[in-house]
Amino acid sequence: TRPLLIAVTQLTSTDAAALKDELLIETPMAETVLAYAQNAAASGLDGVVCSPLEAALVKQRCGGGFCTVTPGVRFAGGDAGDQKRVMTPAQAAKNGCDYIVMGRPITQAADPVAAYRRAVKEFLG
Repeated sequence: TRPLLIAVTQLTSTDAAALKDELLIETPMAETVLAYAQNAAASGLDGVVCSPLEAALVKQRCGGGFCTVTPGVRFAGGDAGDQKRVMTPAQAAKNGCDYIVMGRPITQAADPVAAYRRAVKEFLG
């Protein structure tokens, strides 16, 4: 089995204001992410890293087999940290995310193993 080749769209720490004011991109976030994803698909890549908020849109635009890796996943009521575009593991699953990335909510938890198991349970239902 060959490894998957994926591209990054926009960081989940980027919000609409940063997109416009820092990156000088006037196009709305969802349109920007979808354009990047479509370019990746047209180039033969297997998927993209995107926020869980855009995963369903990416799948609609690029096909259900196009992989989405989604950072910005946080537990309900948890600290979002520097992440701007976030969802819970359960919401990410419902939005079609293939893989979720949860760093600090697990690594900085009082019980990282329990946090990991909670994330898996919430994501897989």
